[in-house]
Amino acid sequence: MNSTKYIPALKYEWLTRFYNPLIRVTMPEKEFKTELVRQANIKENHKVLDFGVGTATLSLMIKDTNPSSEVNGVDVDEKVLEIANKKIKKARAMIFVTKYDGVKLPYSNASFDRVLTSLVFHHLTAQQKHNSLVEIKRVLKPNGELHIADWGKASSVLMRSLFFFVQILDGFETTNDNVKGLLPAYIEIAGFKKVEIKKNYSTIFGTLTLYKAVK
Repeated sequence: MNSTKYIPALKYEWLTRFYNPLIRVTMPEKEFKTELVRQANIKENHKVLDFGVGTATLSLMIKDTNPSSEVNGVDVDEKVLEIANKKIKKARAMIFVTKYDGVKLPYSNASFDRVLTSLVFHHLTAQQKHNSLVEIKRVLKPNGELHIADWGKASSVLMRSLFFFVQILDGFETTNDNVKGLLPAYIEIAGFKKVEIKKNYSTIFGTLTLYKAVK
């Protein structure tokens, strides 16, 4: 992912404002994000990064569930960060969001106990997936954990057929590896250990998968 070429939420910038209501109506968003936060097992005073913070829905859930944690978020999309900041301000939450260049995360080595990310990696090319995972590993503390919610290997012919809509919208180049079930291999190649598939959800757009890995 870089600052000059990335796929905005819903592919086109003019659709960004419709992202929240569309996801809310068409996906079990609350269910899978609640499970992702539970899965992360965030402890008191943990420092957490929401990679590809988007409109801050996940960050707000993390902060609400773990008030003593420090929650940070990064994204390359200025328009989506404007929405995030408005939601954070409305919620009166202490969440720090930052725009970054899509190449190097603006944090020191070993800064975070947990990195969570939702529906980001299917927007990235193979090289961008690798670069992002290497950067995430760099900013995680020893034994820190990565928790991902994203499209995974289709669990049935029906799920594979439904996923074509996502591919038409977001592009085949970035989504093919997800639907082929290759994301765990990318995570391992980046140097993570104990890579696990924790849960699958059947949705109207295909199979959504929760992953876990340890630095």
